[in-house]
This record gives sequence, structure tokens and C-alpha cells, in this order.
Amino acid sequence: MDFRRLWLADAVSQLGTRMTFLAAPLLAVLSLNASTFEVALVRTCESLGYLLIGLVAGAWVDRVRCRPVLLTTDYGRAVLMLTVPAAALFGVLTLWQLYVVMFAVGVLTVFFDVAHQSYLPRLLPADKLVDANAKLAANASVAALTGAGAGGFLVQLLTAPFVFVLDALSMVWSALWVRSIKHREPPVPRVPDRHLGREIREGVRFVARHPLLRPIALNTATVVLCQSAGMGVSIVFLVRDIGLSAGVIGVLGVIGLVGALLASALTRRLVAWLGQVRALLLGAACIGPAFLAQAFTTPGWGLTWWVASGFVASFCIVLTNIVMATVRQTVCPPALLGRVNATMELTVFGVVPMGSLLGGVLGTVLGTRATLLSTGAVACLGVIWLVTAPAARRTEIVGAAG
Repeated sequence: MDFRRLWLADAVSQLGTRMTFLAAPLLAVLSLNASTFEVALVRTCESLGYLLIGLVAGAWVDRVRCRPVLLTTDYGRAVLMLTVPAAALFGVLTLWQLYVVMFAVGVLTVFFDVAHQSYLPRLLPADKLVDANAKLAANASVAALTGAGAGGFLVQLLTAPFVFVLDALSMVWSALWVRSIKHREPPVPRVPDRHLGREIREGVRFVARHPLLRPIALNTATVVLCQSAGMGVSIVFLVRDIGLSAGVIGVLGVIGLVGALLASALTRRLVAWLGQVRALLLGAACIGPAFLAQAFTTPGWGLTWWVASGFVASFCIVLTNIVMATVRQTVCPPALLGRVNATMELTVFGVVPMGSLLGGVLGTVLGTRATLLSTGAVACLGVIWLVTAPAARRTEIVGAAG
């Protein structure tokens, strides 16, 4: 019952976040006349928090109960989101305000995400984690499907700033469901002679020395760097090079992200059939070629490249994310889980601002299509970190958190 409440909290919150993920760059392009580099900066600000404080957040979350962190960050993000439509209503919205709001929301999201991932093993036994992670991934998939399409149409209907109101309401929804969870975590025991730097090093060292977490982190960093560079120019590419409207971009996202929903439903069977490690390798091997296919998109029937790319990439990203989350929740001692989660998330979101900036620079110098082509080609190399690791010869994860 408590997991159901957490699942319901996550479901609508994910939907609001996905709509804003599309609305923020569209707001910059359509309402604030941002350049390619300025649009990339919106993505950079949104993800910069992980790079700056991700490891600190992980160490801090290991010291406290997770539920109050989830509540505080939900309410805080809701208030921040409402400042965008308020400024737009009075005609004073600027790119700089958008940058500041997205940065502040991103910082709170760092704490929310680390606490959310650390909270799940406190609610459920280890043998329920794959199924629970798959259900949470299904939330993200459904949100991506409906949020991408709804976000595009709502931008046209309400204008981009007012989509932020819906995201704020989704954060309040999340907080109300988290408040209804009856399970109460015991207080985290105080450890004498605590030292934040030492605690951070313990989490980083665990990942660096683990035979599977280390190659997963390196693969993720490579792929996400290229993905974020491509995404930094994708809206500009579709609007200015291909000539699409916000609504059509939303429809393309809905069609392509069907793969994410399918992966949420099939991952448990794939893991049972292939084993966790082989399922991870399969997904990781296909992500790079899917990104590369985006560069071949043209108007008309050439949009098929974008749709097919979105389908395959979304399927494989969700598959690998479910397996990766289960791996670290399984192999990591509970006292280290917040720090390990933060370290692993740093390889995802910590490189996003660098990738977004890289995409902005490459898009300005080379053009958007050449940027998609080059970043997709490099993303194909990310799987090398996994296939060359000795742990890749296994089929199942050995050892449980203790």
C-alpha cells in the first residue's frame, strides 16, 4: 500500500516534469527569441545541480530520513515553477529568470532524486525491487509519452509559460501522496566523528572499485554526454531546420516514446530470459546507433528516422535504467546507498550540463545536423566500457546489500 502511494506520487509528478522539459526550450525559442547556444543553456542550467552538489546531496541524504526530503523538495519546486507564468503574466519574463528558475529547480531535483532512489529499498524487500523499479520506469514512460504530446499542444493552447503551472500542481500532488505514506523510517543513527568529505569519498570509492558499477558509470557518462549534446540542439533542429511546429514535435515524441512504455512492460521478462548483465549489454549496445539515426531526419517521410530513433533509444534507455537501478540497490550496503546513488547519478546528470554546452558550441560552429551526426557516432562507442569488463561475463548480479 505504501509503495502504491509512492507510485501515485511519482506518476503525475513525472507527467508535469516531462511537459516542462519540452516547454522550457520551446519557451526560449518561441517567446524569448533565444539563439541555439542560449537554448542549450536552458538545458545546462536545469542539470547543473548534479555537477555542483550531487555528491554532497548523496552524503547528506544518508544522514537523514528520506520522506521529509521528498516533501520539502516537492513544495519548493512548485513555488519556483509558479514564478515563470507570474513573470510572463506581467510581461517581465526574461531568459535570465528562466535560467535561474531552471537551475534552482534542478538543485532541488538532485536532493529529490537521491532521496527517492534511497527510499525505495526502505519500503520493499530486495526481491521486489526489479518489479518496483519497472513500475516507476513505467511512470516515466507514460509521462514521456503523454507529456511530450500534451506539452506540445498545451504550449500552443496556453503558451509555454503557463505549462509551468501544471508542473507546479503535479509537484503538489506528489507531496500530498508522499505525506499519506504510513511507513515511518527510523531515525538514522548518528555516527561519531562524521566528516562530509570522507563520507563522499566512501561512496565514490565503492563505485570506482566495484567490477560492474564502474563500467556502468563510464558507459553512462559517455552516452549521456553525447545524448545531452544532441538534445541541446534537437529543438532548434526540428523547428528551424525541419520546419516543425510545437504540436508536431509533441506528436513525434509520443510516437517515438512508445518504446519506453514497451520496455517498462517487457524488462522483467527480458531479465528473466537473458539475465541482468546480458539484458544490460543488449540495451547499451543499441542506444548509440539509435541516437546516430536522428541525424538522417528530413522533412516529410524522412521524419521516420526521428520516430524510429526515438522508439529504439527510449526502449533501450528504460531497459538499462531499470537494470542499473536494481544493480546498485542490490549490491550496495544500505548505509552507503545515498552516496552510491548520488555518485551514479552524477555520471548521468553531472555530464548533462557539459553535454548541453558542447551541443550549443557544436551547433553554432558545425550546424545542428552535423552535431547530431558526430555526437551519435561517439555514443556508439560507449558500450565498449561494458563489453570489456570482466563482470560482463556474468548473467546475474552476485551478492546482495548487507
